[in-house]
Amino acid sequence: MTAMTPGSNLPLPVARVAVDVTAPVRLDVSGLLLTASGKVRSDDDFVFYNQPSGPGVTHRAGAGGAGDTITVDTAAVPADIEKIVVTASLDQPGATFSGTEPTATVRGADDGAVIASFTPPQLGAETALVVVEVYRRNGAWKVRAVGQGYANGLAGIATDFGVSVEEPAAPAAPVAPPMQAPPVQAPPVQAPPPAGPPAGFGAPPPPMPSAAPPAPPAAAPAAGAAGGGKINLDKGRVSLQKNQTVSLVKGGRPLLTSVKMGLGWEPAFRSADIDLDASVIAYGVDRKKIDACFFGKLGILNGAIQHSGDNLTGEGGGDDETITVHLGGLPPEVTGLVFTVNSYSGQKFTDVAKAYCRLVDAQTGEELVRFDITHAEPRTGVMMAKLVKQFSGEWEMTALGEYVDSRTVRGMVKPAGKAL
Repeated sequence: MTAMTPGSNLPLPVARVAVDVTAPVRLDVSGLLLTASGKVRSDDDFVFYNQPSGPGVTHRAGAGGAGDTITVDTAAVPADIEKIVVTASLDQPGATFSGTEPTATVRGADDGAVIASFTPPQLGAETALVVVEVYRRNGAWKVRAVGQGYANGLAGIATDFGVSVEEPAAPAAPVAPPMQAPPVQAPPVQAPPPAGPPAGFGAPPPPMPSAAPPAPPAAAPAAGAAGGGKINLDKGRVSLQKNQTVSLVKGGRPLLTSVKMGLGWEPAFRSADIDLDASVIAYGVDRKKIDACFFGKLGILNGAIQHSGDNLTGEGGGDDETITVHLGGLPPEVTGLVFTVNSYSGQKFTDVAKAYCRLVDAQTGEELVRFDITHAEPRTGVMMAKLVKQFSGEWEMTALGEYVDSRTVRGMVKPAGKAL
């Protein structure tokens, strides 16, 4: 048996494989059949407890505390399906994977021989995971360890991969136009808590209701939320609160042009000039640093990320420092970017006023997303925001506002990796 690490892959020695996903708590496990576009062909390609079979893929619920199993018969998978992703979400509403280590065991479906195992590392606020994927490469089938987390539950994964998910309308949001019922009813989505994205699914009630109960009142973003669904850029600029996420999608198309992350600050009242340094750290799927762009290294990844240079005082209107990211030019191994600000001189962020970050379309200058930090802590570093690439190819931006003790970007690498 091989113990896999994030991003590693192995050839499959048998045509029929089973993936068991186990954890100390109850999980809902599912499989999605994806084409080369990274999307399902229809809701029939979403295999889960309420639809336990699809073309070449089946779901079996665990009994007596055992985990659920997704079985893939590679010989029966349709020719236009490139991969099957195996996901897991927490059964308990509002729970996260913090302190919980799910393990995927890949074995021969007929003889039970174990081929590999994988336990995703460093889990925290995730409520759903893409655990592993079984994929086709040059006519052969392989398995890859993934461990990519989502903070908006299985609904976020399903939506990213093109599954129709019915979501409850938020009380403060406008009512969306009526939609034709999808052929397959996906699991209900829990309503979002006041300061975060929606949580994972609850237990599967038989028969399944068409919608979850009404959500408690929650602060809605200024723009971009469509009928309580996933926030995107369709309605213009989005103002984020801490831990909120926006999908960089406009008109149904992922934003893959050049964007600028502008970071700004002012000295607090009666404080001296303050020298802060903005940086961005690029990570791979394993949450390991690939490179960092800051005042001492103004361009990385063959120019895909560029820094405007150091502002020594914080004076003046507008952005103090900007970091340009050519989303379409990023190497494929880059799956996460964390934007940070540090006080090299050792001044605390309690000496800073009006700290913010904003994402701007580099071509038009249009402000897309803004996050204003409304609190300060007596520390020397802050993680402002993160951009995370989804398996569907789109990017999502999440407001962080998390403080740490570090005067340089070097000290931000570990905490920022954990924040992905």
